[in-house]
Amino acid sequence: MSILPKKNELGFFEIRLESIGGLGANLAGKMLAEAGVLGLGLNGSNFSSYGSEKKGSPVKSFVRFCDAETEIRDHSPIEQPHVIGVFHEALYKMVNVVSGLDGDGIVLVNTKREFDAVKEDLNLEYGTLATVDALTIAYQEKTKVNTAMLGALYRVLDFLDPEKMKNVIRRTFEKKYPHLVEPNIRTFERGFEEVTFKKYDAPKNAKSKEFTRVQPILGFETQPIGGIITAQANSIFKDLSGSRQGFLPSYHANECIHCAACDTVCPDLCFVWKEGEDKRGRKQMFLQGIDYQFCKGCLKCVDACPTDALKDMEETMGYAEENRVKHNFPLVTGGVR
Repeated sequence: MSILPKKNELGFFEIRLESIGGLGANLAGKMLAEAGVLGLGLNGSNFSSYGSEKKGSPVKSFVRFCDAETEIRDHSPIEQPHVIGVFHEALYKMVNVVSGLDGDGIVLVNTKREFDAVKEDLNLEYGTLATVDALTIAYQEKTKVNTAMLGALYRVLDFLDPEKMKNVIRRTFEKKYPHLVEPNIRTFERGFEEVTFKKYDAPKNAKSKEFTRVQPILGFETQPIGGIITAQANSIFKDLSGSRQGFLPSYHANECIHCAACDTVCPDLCFVWKEGEDKRGRKQMFLQGIDYQFCKGCLKCVDACPTDALKDMEETMGYAEENRVKHNFPLVTGGVR
């Protein structure tokens, strides 16, 4: 008798993890597949898809499960998953994370916002939405988001045995990082317990969301002759918000001495300056604020600041955009910022 709750026409139960580089979705997919295969005797496969393999770039991890008597001979990317795990809300701006979702599928999102706000951003019409504040859990336990998301996924995938995943966590960390075993198990358990659900009923004729495959900007007919790279190798004009892992530097102008120590260590020129005069009438540059569009949340500036003008804070959805509007920072800039 099959323990899988549903299958597609090939007999597979399929999971797609949407993440950004650095949050551990690749490892999470491997551990999830391993626990299903070794713990429950299912057949399973896992692989990931990513571009430049760097922090902040979009990553997808795919997991397929099927009964032991069924062979997995399909190793293509999962386009119509039953479950989707979204590791970072910044992906909404770059990727259609719910593309191809099954009509009665489940989406798990790492967020602390209300269900309806997340549903609106996802453009989700129906299905089950699950949320968990994986970032806060990982921060408090000094672990990573992926373990908290695995815990929440095990609550979603109720046919899997959580105890089997705990064994996988132990095997994964005990040799090289034995001190991380118990914190990761606590993180997993908190993700399992703290995930919440809300179901949006689907009409009888509900269909899966149409999957859209992202096409490359340049192809063999449209790329420059000789494969010339026309863009400089820098990030000065790129939106780096997708690189953040939930934390930002907050600026407190009343504590600032305008020493520029923050600007010296900032790798992405996030700080906005304006020329003015000091009390003696001498010309000086004064810090106006932080343009978060170009901030990847490395927090080097916080470490460099000699006063309390810069402090680390947990990012909330929409904060960076509100700050840009408040200071009238342009959304797309040219020249020197």
